[in-house]
Amino acid sequence: MALSPRLSGKVAARAHHSRAAGLLKRAAPFFAIGEVSGGPLLIAALIALILVNSPFGSSWERLWDTELRFSYGARAIALPLAEWVNDALMPLFFLIIGTEVKREFSKGSLSTLRTAVLPVAGAIGGLVVPIGIYVAFNMGTDTQHGWGVVAAMDTAFSLAIVAMFTARLPGAVRSVLLAFAAIDDVFGLLVIAVAYTDSVDWVFLLVAAAGYAGILLLLRLGWVAAIGYVLLGVSIWVGVLGSGVHPTIAGVAIGLLLPTTSRLSEERFAQRVQRPVERLRAAQARAERSDDEAETEQQRERAQSELGYIHEMAAATDEPAERLVRTLTPWVSYLVLPLFALSNVRIHLSGELIAEALHSPLALGIVAGLVIGKPVGFFAATWIATLIGAARLPEGVTWRMIVGIGGVAGIGFTISLFIAELAFQGAEGTEIAAFGILIASVLSAVFGYAVLWSAATPATRAED
Repeated sequence: MALSPRLSGKVAARAHHSRAAGLLKRAAPFFAIGEVSGGPLLIAALIALILVNSPFGSSWERLWDTELRFSYGARAIALPLAEWVNDALMPLFFLIIGTEVKREFSKGSLSTLRTAVLPVAGAIGGLVVPIGIYVAFNMGTDTQHGWGVVAAMDTAFSLAIVAMFTARLPGAVRSVLLAFAAIDDVFGLLVIAVAYTDSVDWVFLLVAAAGYAGILLLLRLGWVAAIGYVLLGVSIWVGVLGSGVHPTIAGVAIGLLLPTTSRLSEERFAQRVQRPVERLRAAQARAERSDDEAETEQQRERAQSELGYIHEMAAATDEPAERLVRTLTPWVSYLVLPLFALSNVRIHLSGELIAEALHSPLALGIVAGLVIGKPVGFFAATWIATLIGAARLPEGVTWRMIVGIGGVAGIGFTISLFIAELAFQGAEGTEIAAFGILIASVLSAVFGYAVLWSAATPATRAED
């Protein structure tokens, strides 16, 4: 997540003339359009906290509990608005995550086996150690089954913090964090599918599998039109939703399918459009010289035909994965994630809640699992993997940066709140868990930022 070079330079220049611009430069990564950004999510979470704890809190919660029903004949599906956000919109966020991680593993800084092993090992450590800490706090209690709350991280917030050091940290830091986040989130979704799914409807699961096979077939045939992929993607979502498994896993699964190479190289593009460009110029010239209206119209139509060919050839140079991420990212950053926060953050702050959380194994297990377990697990697992020669650090990445990545990985928001809703059916347990997630996220953000700041290279005069 980073600003474009031109926009970054523009913001840096303004900072010389305005203190406010300097502050905006630091905040800009949280609102970057080109990547999934955490700024709108943070603002929405704060708004939700204020509204829930205001005199309008009960009305606000009833709004999101309002049932939205769709029916066709005897078949119907009815869910509260909050669940529609979780089930219908959040898969788009995980579609981006699945796509991004495939790009990193196929052609990014994690494309070699040993660099790819690094985030995989880290994700395993970042899963096992936090769960172990949580279970140690909650062993033998009614909240023991909530161990999945510490299984995953919040990608948007963690990437936003790393983006604050774009010019001062190696690009591989973001790649490692992104891969770790994607694998960590997949583990979290598998936890949802295995531990918090009461029953599975195999008929619907077969529908999802058929849709997945259909997309594979279209890719094999070189199918270009988007409508086929969209319809099959919807069938996968419907199948996963109807099966009882959380539909966000459908987003990751589809994202892993998207091609990360273009259908046409730039060199081949230049060769193929050379003659159409010449014909376009000739048609335009004849249309301008002609006094015959019919001939002029014919030449204009011929020029439009050549333009259509050139446009399609240009589109073929674009990677499907990159194009999808570019299209969805603004919607996810500024609509999907804020709606998730507005509908799911329901923490009623009070002295009683804080006192109860301080003595609750549930809250303490969540805070210790995320704040301590994530960085310790990630660091220990990656260190062991490099020690035995199975993995290596990407170029420019230091062990201090690895600790920083593990630190921001403790920011648990989206998936953690998801799992808290599933694990604790009672409002009290969910609220204590959400409060623990909030505290852990703040502490992890501060710790991760501090470590990355200490590991970053000093800013140059031009960047100050």
